[in-house]
Amino acid sequence: QVQLVESGGGSVQFGGSLRLSCAASRGRYSRPLMGWFRQAPGKEREGVAGIDRYGSTAYADSVKGRFTISQDNAKNTLYLQMNSLKPEDTAMYYCAADSRPRFASLHPGHYNYWGQGTQVTVSS
Repeated sequence: QVQLVESGGGSVQFGGSLRLSCAASRGRYSRPLMGWFRQAPGKEREGVAGIDRYGSTAYADSVKGRFTISQDNAKNTLYLQMNSLKPEDTAMYYCAADSRPRFASLHPGHYNYWGQGTQVTVSS
């Protein structure tokens, strides 16, 4: 089992920045695949960014150039730096992990551990 706890959400204005953090209960070897997802009211959960055990990353087209996923293995923490935020980025953001050594993925079905989420609200 891997427990994930997100933090760093909040309310910002258009063009602002936030950094989300995800603290994992177990080391990198237990969760070679990590990712961030988001879900807005009335919409399906969508993949935002993923990172695999090699450090390769994947991003949704809507966030490329604005969001950066990274990890600090010593701290068992995953990050999502979000810049140039837009109102359409408003959603609950979830951290996810998988115990299988997949390549970076934005598919929610590829993840078997999920955090409780942190809310991000961007006002215009």
